[in-house]
Amino acid sequence: MKVLVTGGAGYIGSVVARRLRQEGHTTLVLDDLSEGHRAAAGPDLVVGDFADRALVERLVRERGIEAVVHMAASCLVGESVEKPILYYRNNLEKSLALLDVLIDHGVGCFVLSSTAAVYGEPVAIPIDEDHPTRPTNPYGETKLALERALLWLQAAGGLQFVALRYFNAAGATRDGALGEFHDPETHLIPRVLAAAAGDDPVPILGTNYETHDGTAVRDYIHVEDLADAHVRALARLQAGGASAIFNLGNGAGYSVRQVIDTARRVTGRAIPVRDSARRPGDPATLVASSARARRDLGWQPVHDALEIIIESAWRFRIAHPHGYA
Repeated sequence: MKVLVTGGAGYIGSVVARRLRQEGHTTLVLDDLSEGHRAAAGPDLVVGDFADRALVERLVRERGIEAVVHMAASCLVGESVEKPILYYRNNLEKSLALLDVLIDHGVGCFVLSSTAAVYGEPVAIPIDEDHPTRPTNPYGETKLALERALLWLQAAGGLQFVALRYFNAAGATRDGALGEFHDPETHLIPRVLAAAAGDDPVPILGTNYETHDGTAVRDYIHVEDLADAHVRALARLQAGGASAIFNLGNGAGYSVRQVIDTARRVTGRAIPVRDSARRPGDPATLVASSARARRDLGWQPVHDALEIIIESAWRFRIAHPHGYA
């Protein structure tokens, strides 16, 4: 298919776009480069805003776009608490503008990058797709609102979608070419590896959670396994499959301290830490049940060990000590 990938110069988007090309799809990346990197975008990048109606209409018409993988979003939990209007604008208002164009031009296949943040504080572990959705931050709230809009648009006809609720994306491609780099960096594993490389100590954001060691527990999923799920989601829609929502996670949770200890073993480096306050809006534990994705998409995580995830991220860090600069 001819696929428009919004946010395809970003961390996850660049890996997804490359995997789509490897599977024979033609991709067009649309990214404003506010978070993404030109060097990660691949061979066909258009720099622009996905809510620019005239631009998207032109790309759909001239490139014959048949499907969209929508990765572009603001995605920092703490920032969303501080700047909720930004998140409602970027994640909901602008996404609805994009969908309006796609429906008008008959583009009926839509894959959404969603998030486990839609669940909020869990009432049961592991979390399946039928778990109550009660977000504790605007990031999760805006993604959930977009999912609900997709359900109504699908019911109205003309659009089929798959929403993929990521748990914690991590790692880098096996060849070391694509990985995670943000400035400033807020995600745990790259911050841990930066400390291993000599940067500032890792802040442990909360040490009094109700977990086995007092630090937050998360389900880490390798970015290449995420990319595989997007390929399978697109194939489902291409084959006429029904709209659906899927969790993507490994089903195993690791605390912040466990991640740091594993990184020490993988890198062979001392990793200094400092205790810090909790981040607003963060639940204590998020661990996925991905049984539905395994059953309905035939998806199976391959790089599921925490050591493998961290080792791949470390290779990227060594190869790109200054990111994509």
